Amino acid sequence: MVNNESEIQKKYSNRLNKVFQYIDENLDSKLSLCTVSEKAFFSPFHFHRIFKLMTGETLNEFITRRRIEKSVLAILHKKSSLSEISHMYGFGDNSAYTKAFKKYYGISPTEFKSQNPNKFSKTRQLNSKIGQSYPDLDEYVCIIDNLKKWMDMNAKIEIKQIPEQTYVYITCIGPHGLPAAFQKLITWAIPNGFMTEETKLMTVYQDSLKVTEEEKARFRACLPMGKQVDHIDEFETAKIPSGKYIVGKFEIILDDFEKSWTGLYVWMDENNYERAEGESFEVYHNNFNEHPKKIAIVDFYIPIK
Repeated sequence: MVNNESEIQKKYSNRLNKVFQYIDENLDSKLSLCTVSEKAFFSPFHFHRIFKLMTGETLNEFITRRRIEKSVLAILHKKSSLSEISHMYGFGDNSAYTKAFKKYYGISPTEFKSQNPNKFSKTRQLNSKIGQSYPDLDEYVCIIDNLKKWMDMNAKIEIKQIPEQTYVYITCIGPHGLPAAFQKLITWAIPNGFMTEETKLMTVYQDSLKVTEEEKARFRACLPMGKQVDHIDEFETAKIPSGKYIVGKFEIILDDFEKSWTGLYVWMDENNYERAEGESFEVYHNNFNEHPKKIAIVDFYIPIK
């Protein structure tokens, strides 16, 4: 019975991963319930219920949120016009885009773009919709200056060209399931010969926490494959593409992770690097729970052009 339940859970999880990928790759297209449910091999009615159960959102809510969040990242990191961005992410016209954006963030895309000095902050935390206002320029400059000083003391940053890396993974919605997911990967990997002293666990971010609420963000608990694998029955596999990355090396407590990511993006901008398509990720060199001061030795990777 347990094995049967595990197989069912795996089936649903694998199908949902394919749906997430399909949606993110087709945000500029019409994404109807019928079209998306076909990708998961479910009837529309059954898929609607399963999707809501596993994500906490209806399909339309999820698609609209992803379109808005992707558009925000485009405003922050690309030089496209708002009109180009609205069409890039599936909005029929500027009016529809502005209406959806304002409903979600409480301000128009034009207003948001004009507040670009705040582009490294977590957008949702600065959202007037939840009763907070943007800091004024002087306050913002002070915050950034203090962050840069902190980065000078705590980060070692370099540009690296990395090779393609295959990994197996478990997707978690929200971060709370990551410890159990990592343990599941380790329990499988050790007897199968995929875990050595050189193996470094990773977290791949499929959403940006600058624009996605943490509880709705998708995280991948990942185990790199040190040897070539064609297919693994137990887990999904994916690849980190070869390319150029900003790598920030840190020895920090968990509460400093967000500060470290923000500081790395500030460094990227001030050094005139442009973020490339792809996912950011973390590589862990120790188990922070085993450190006497709960220090994590971790590398942060940002893909760049």
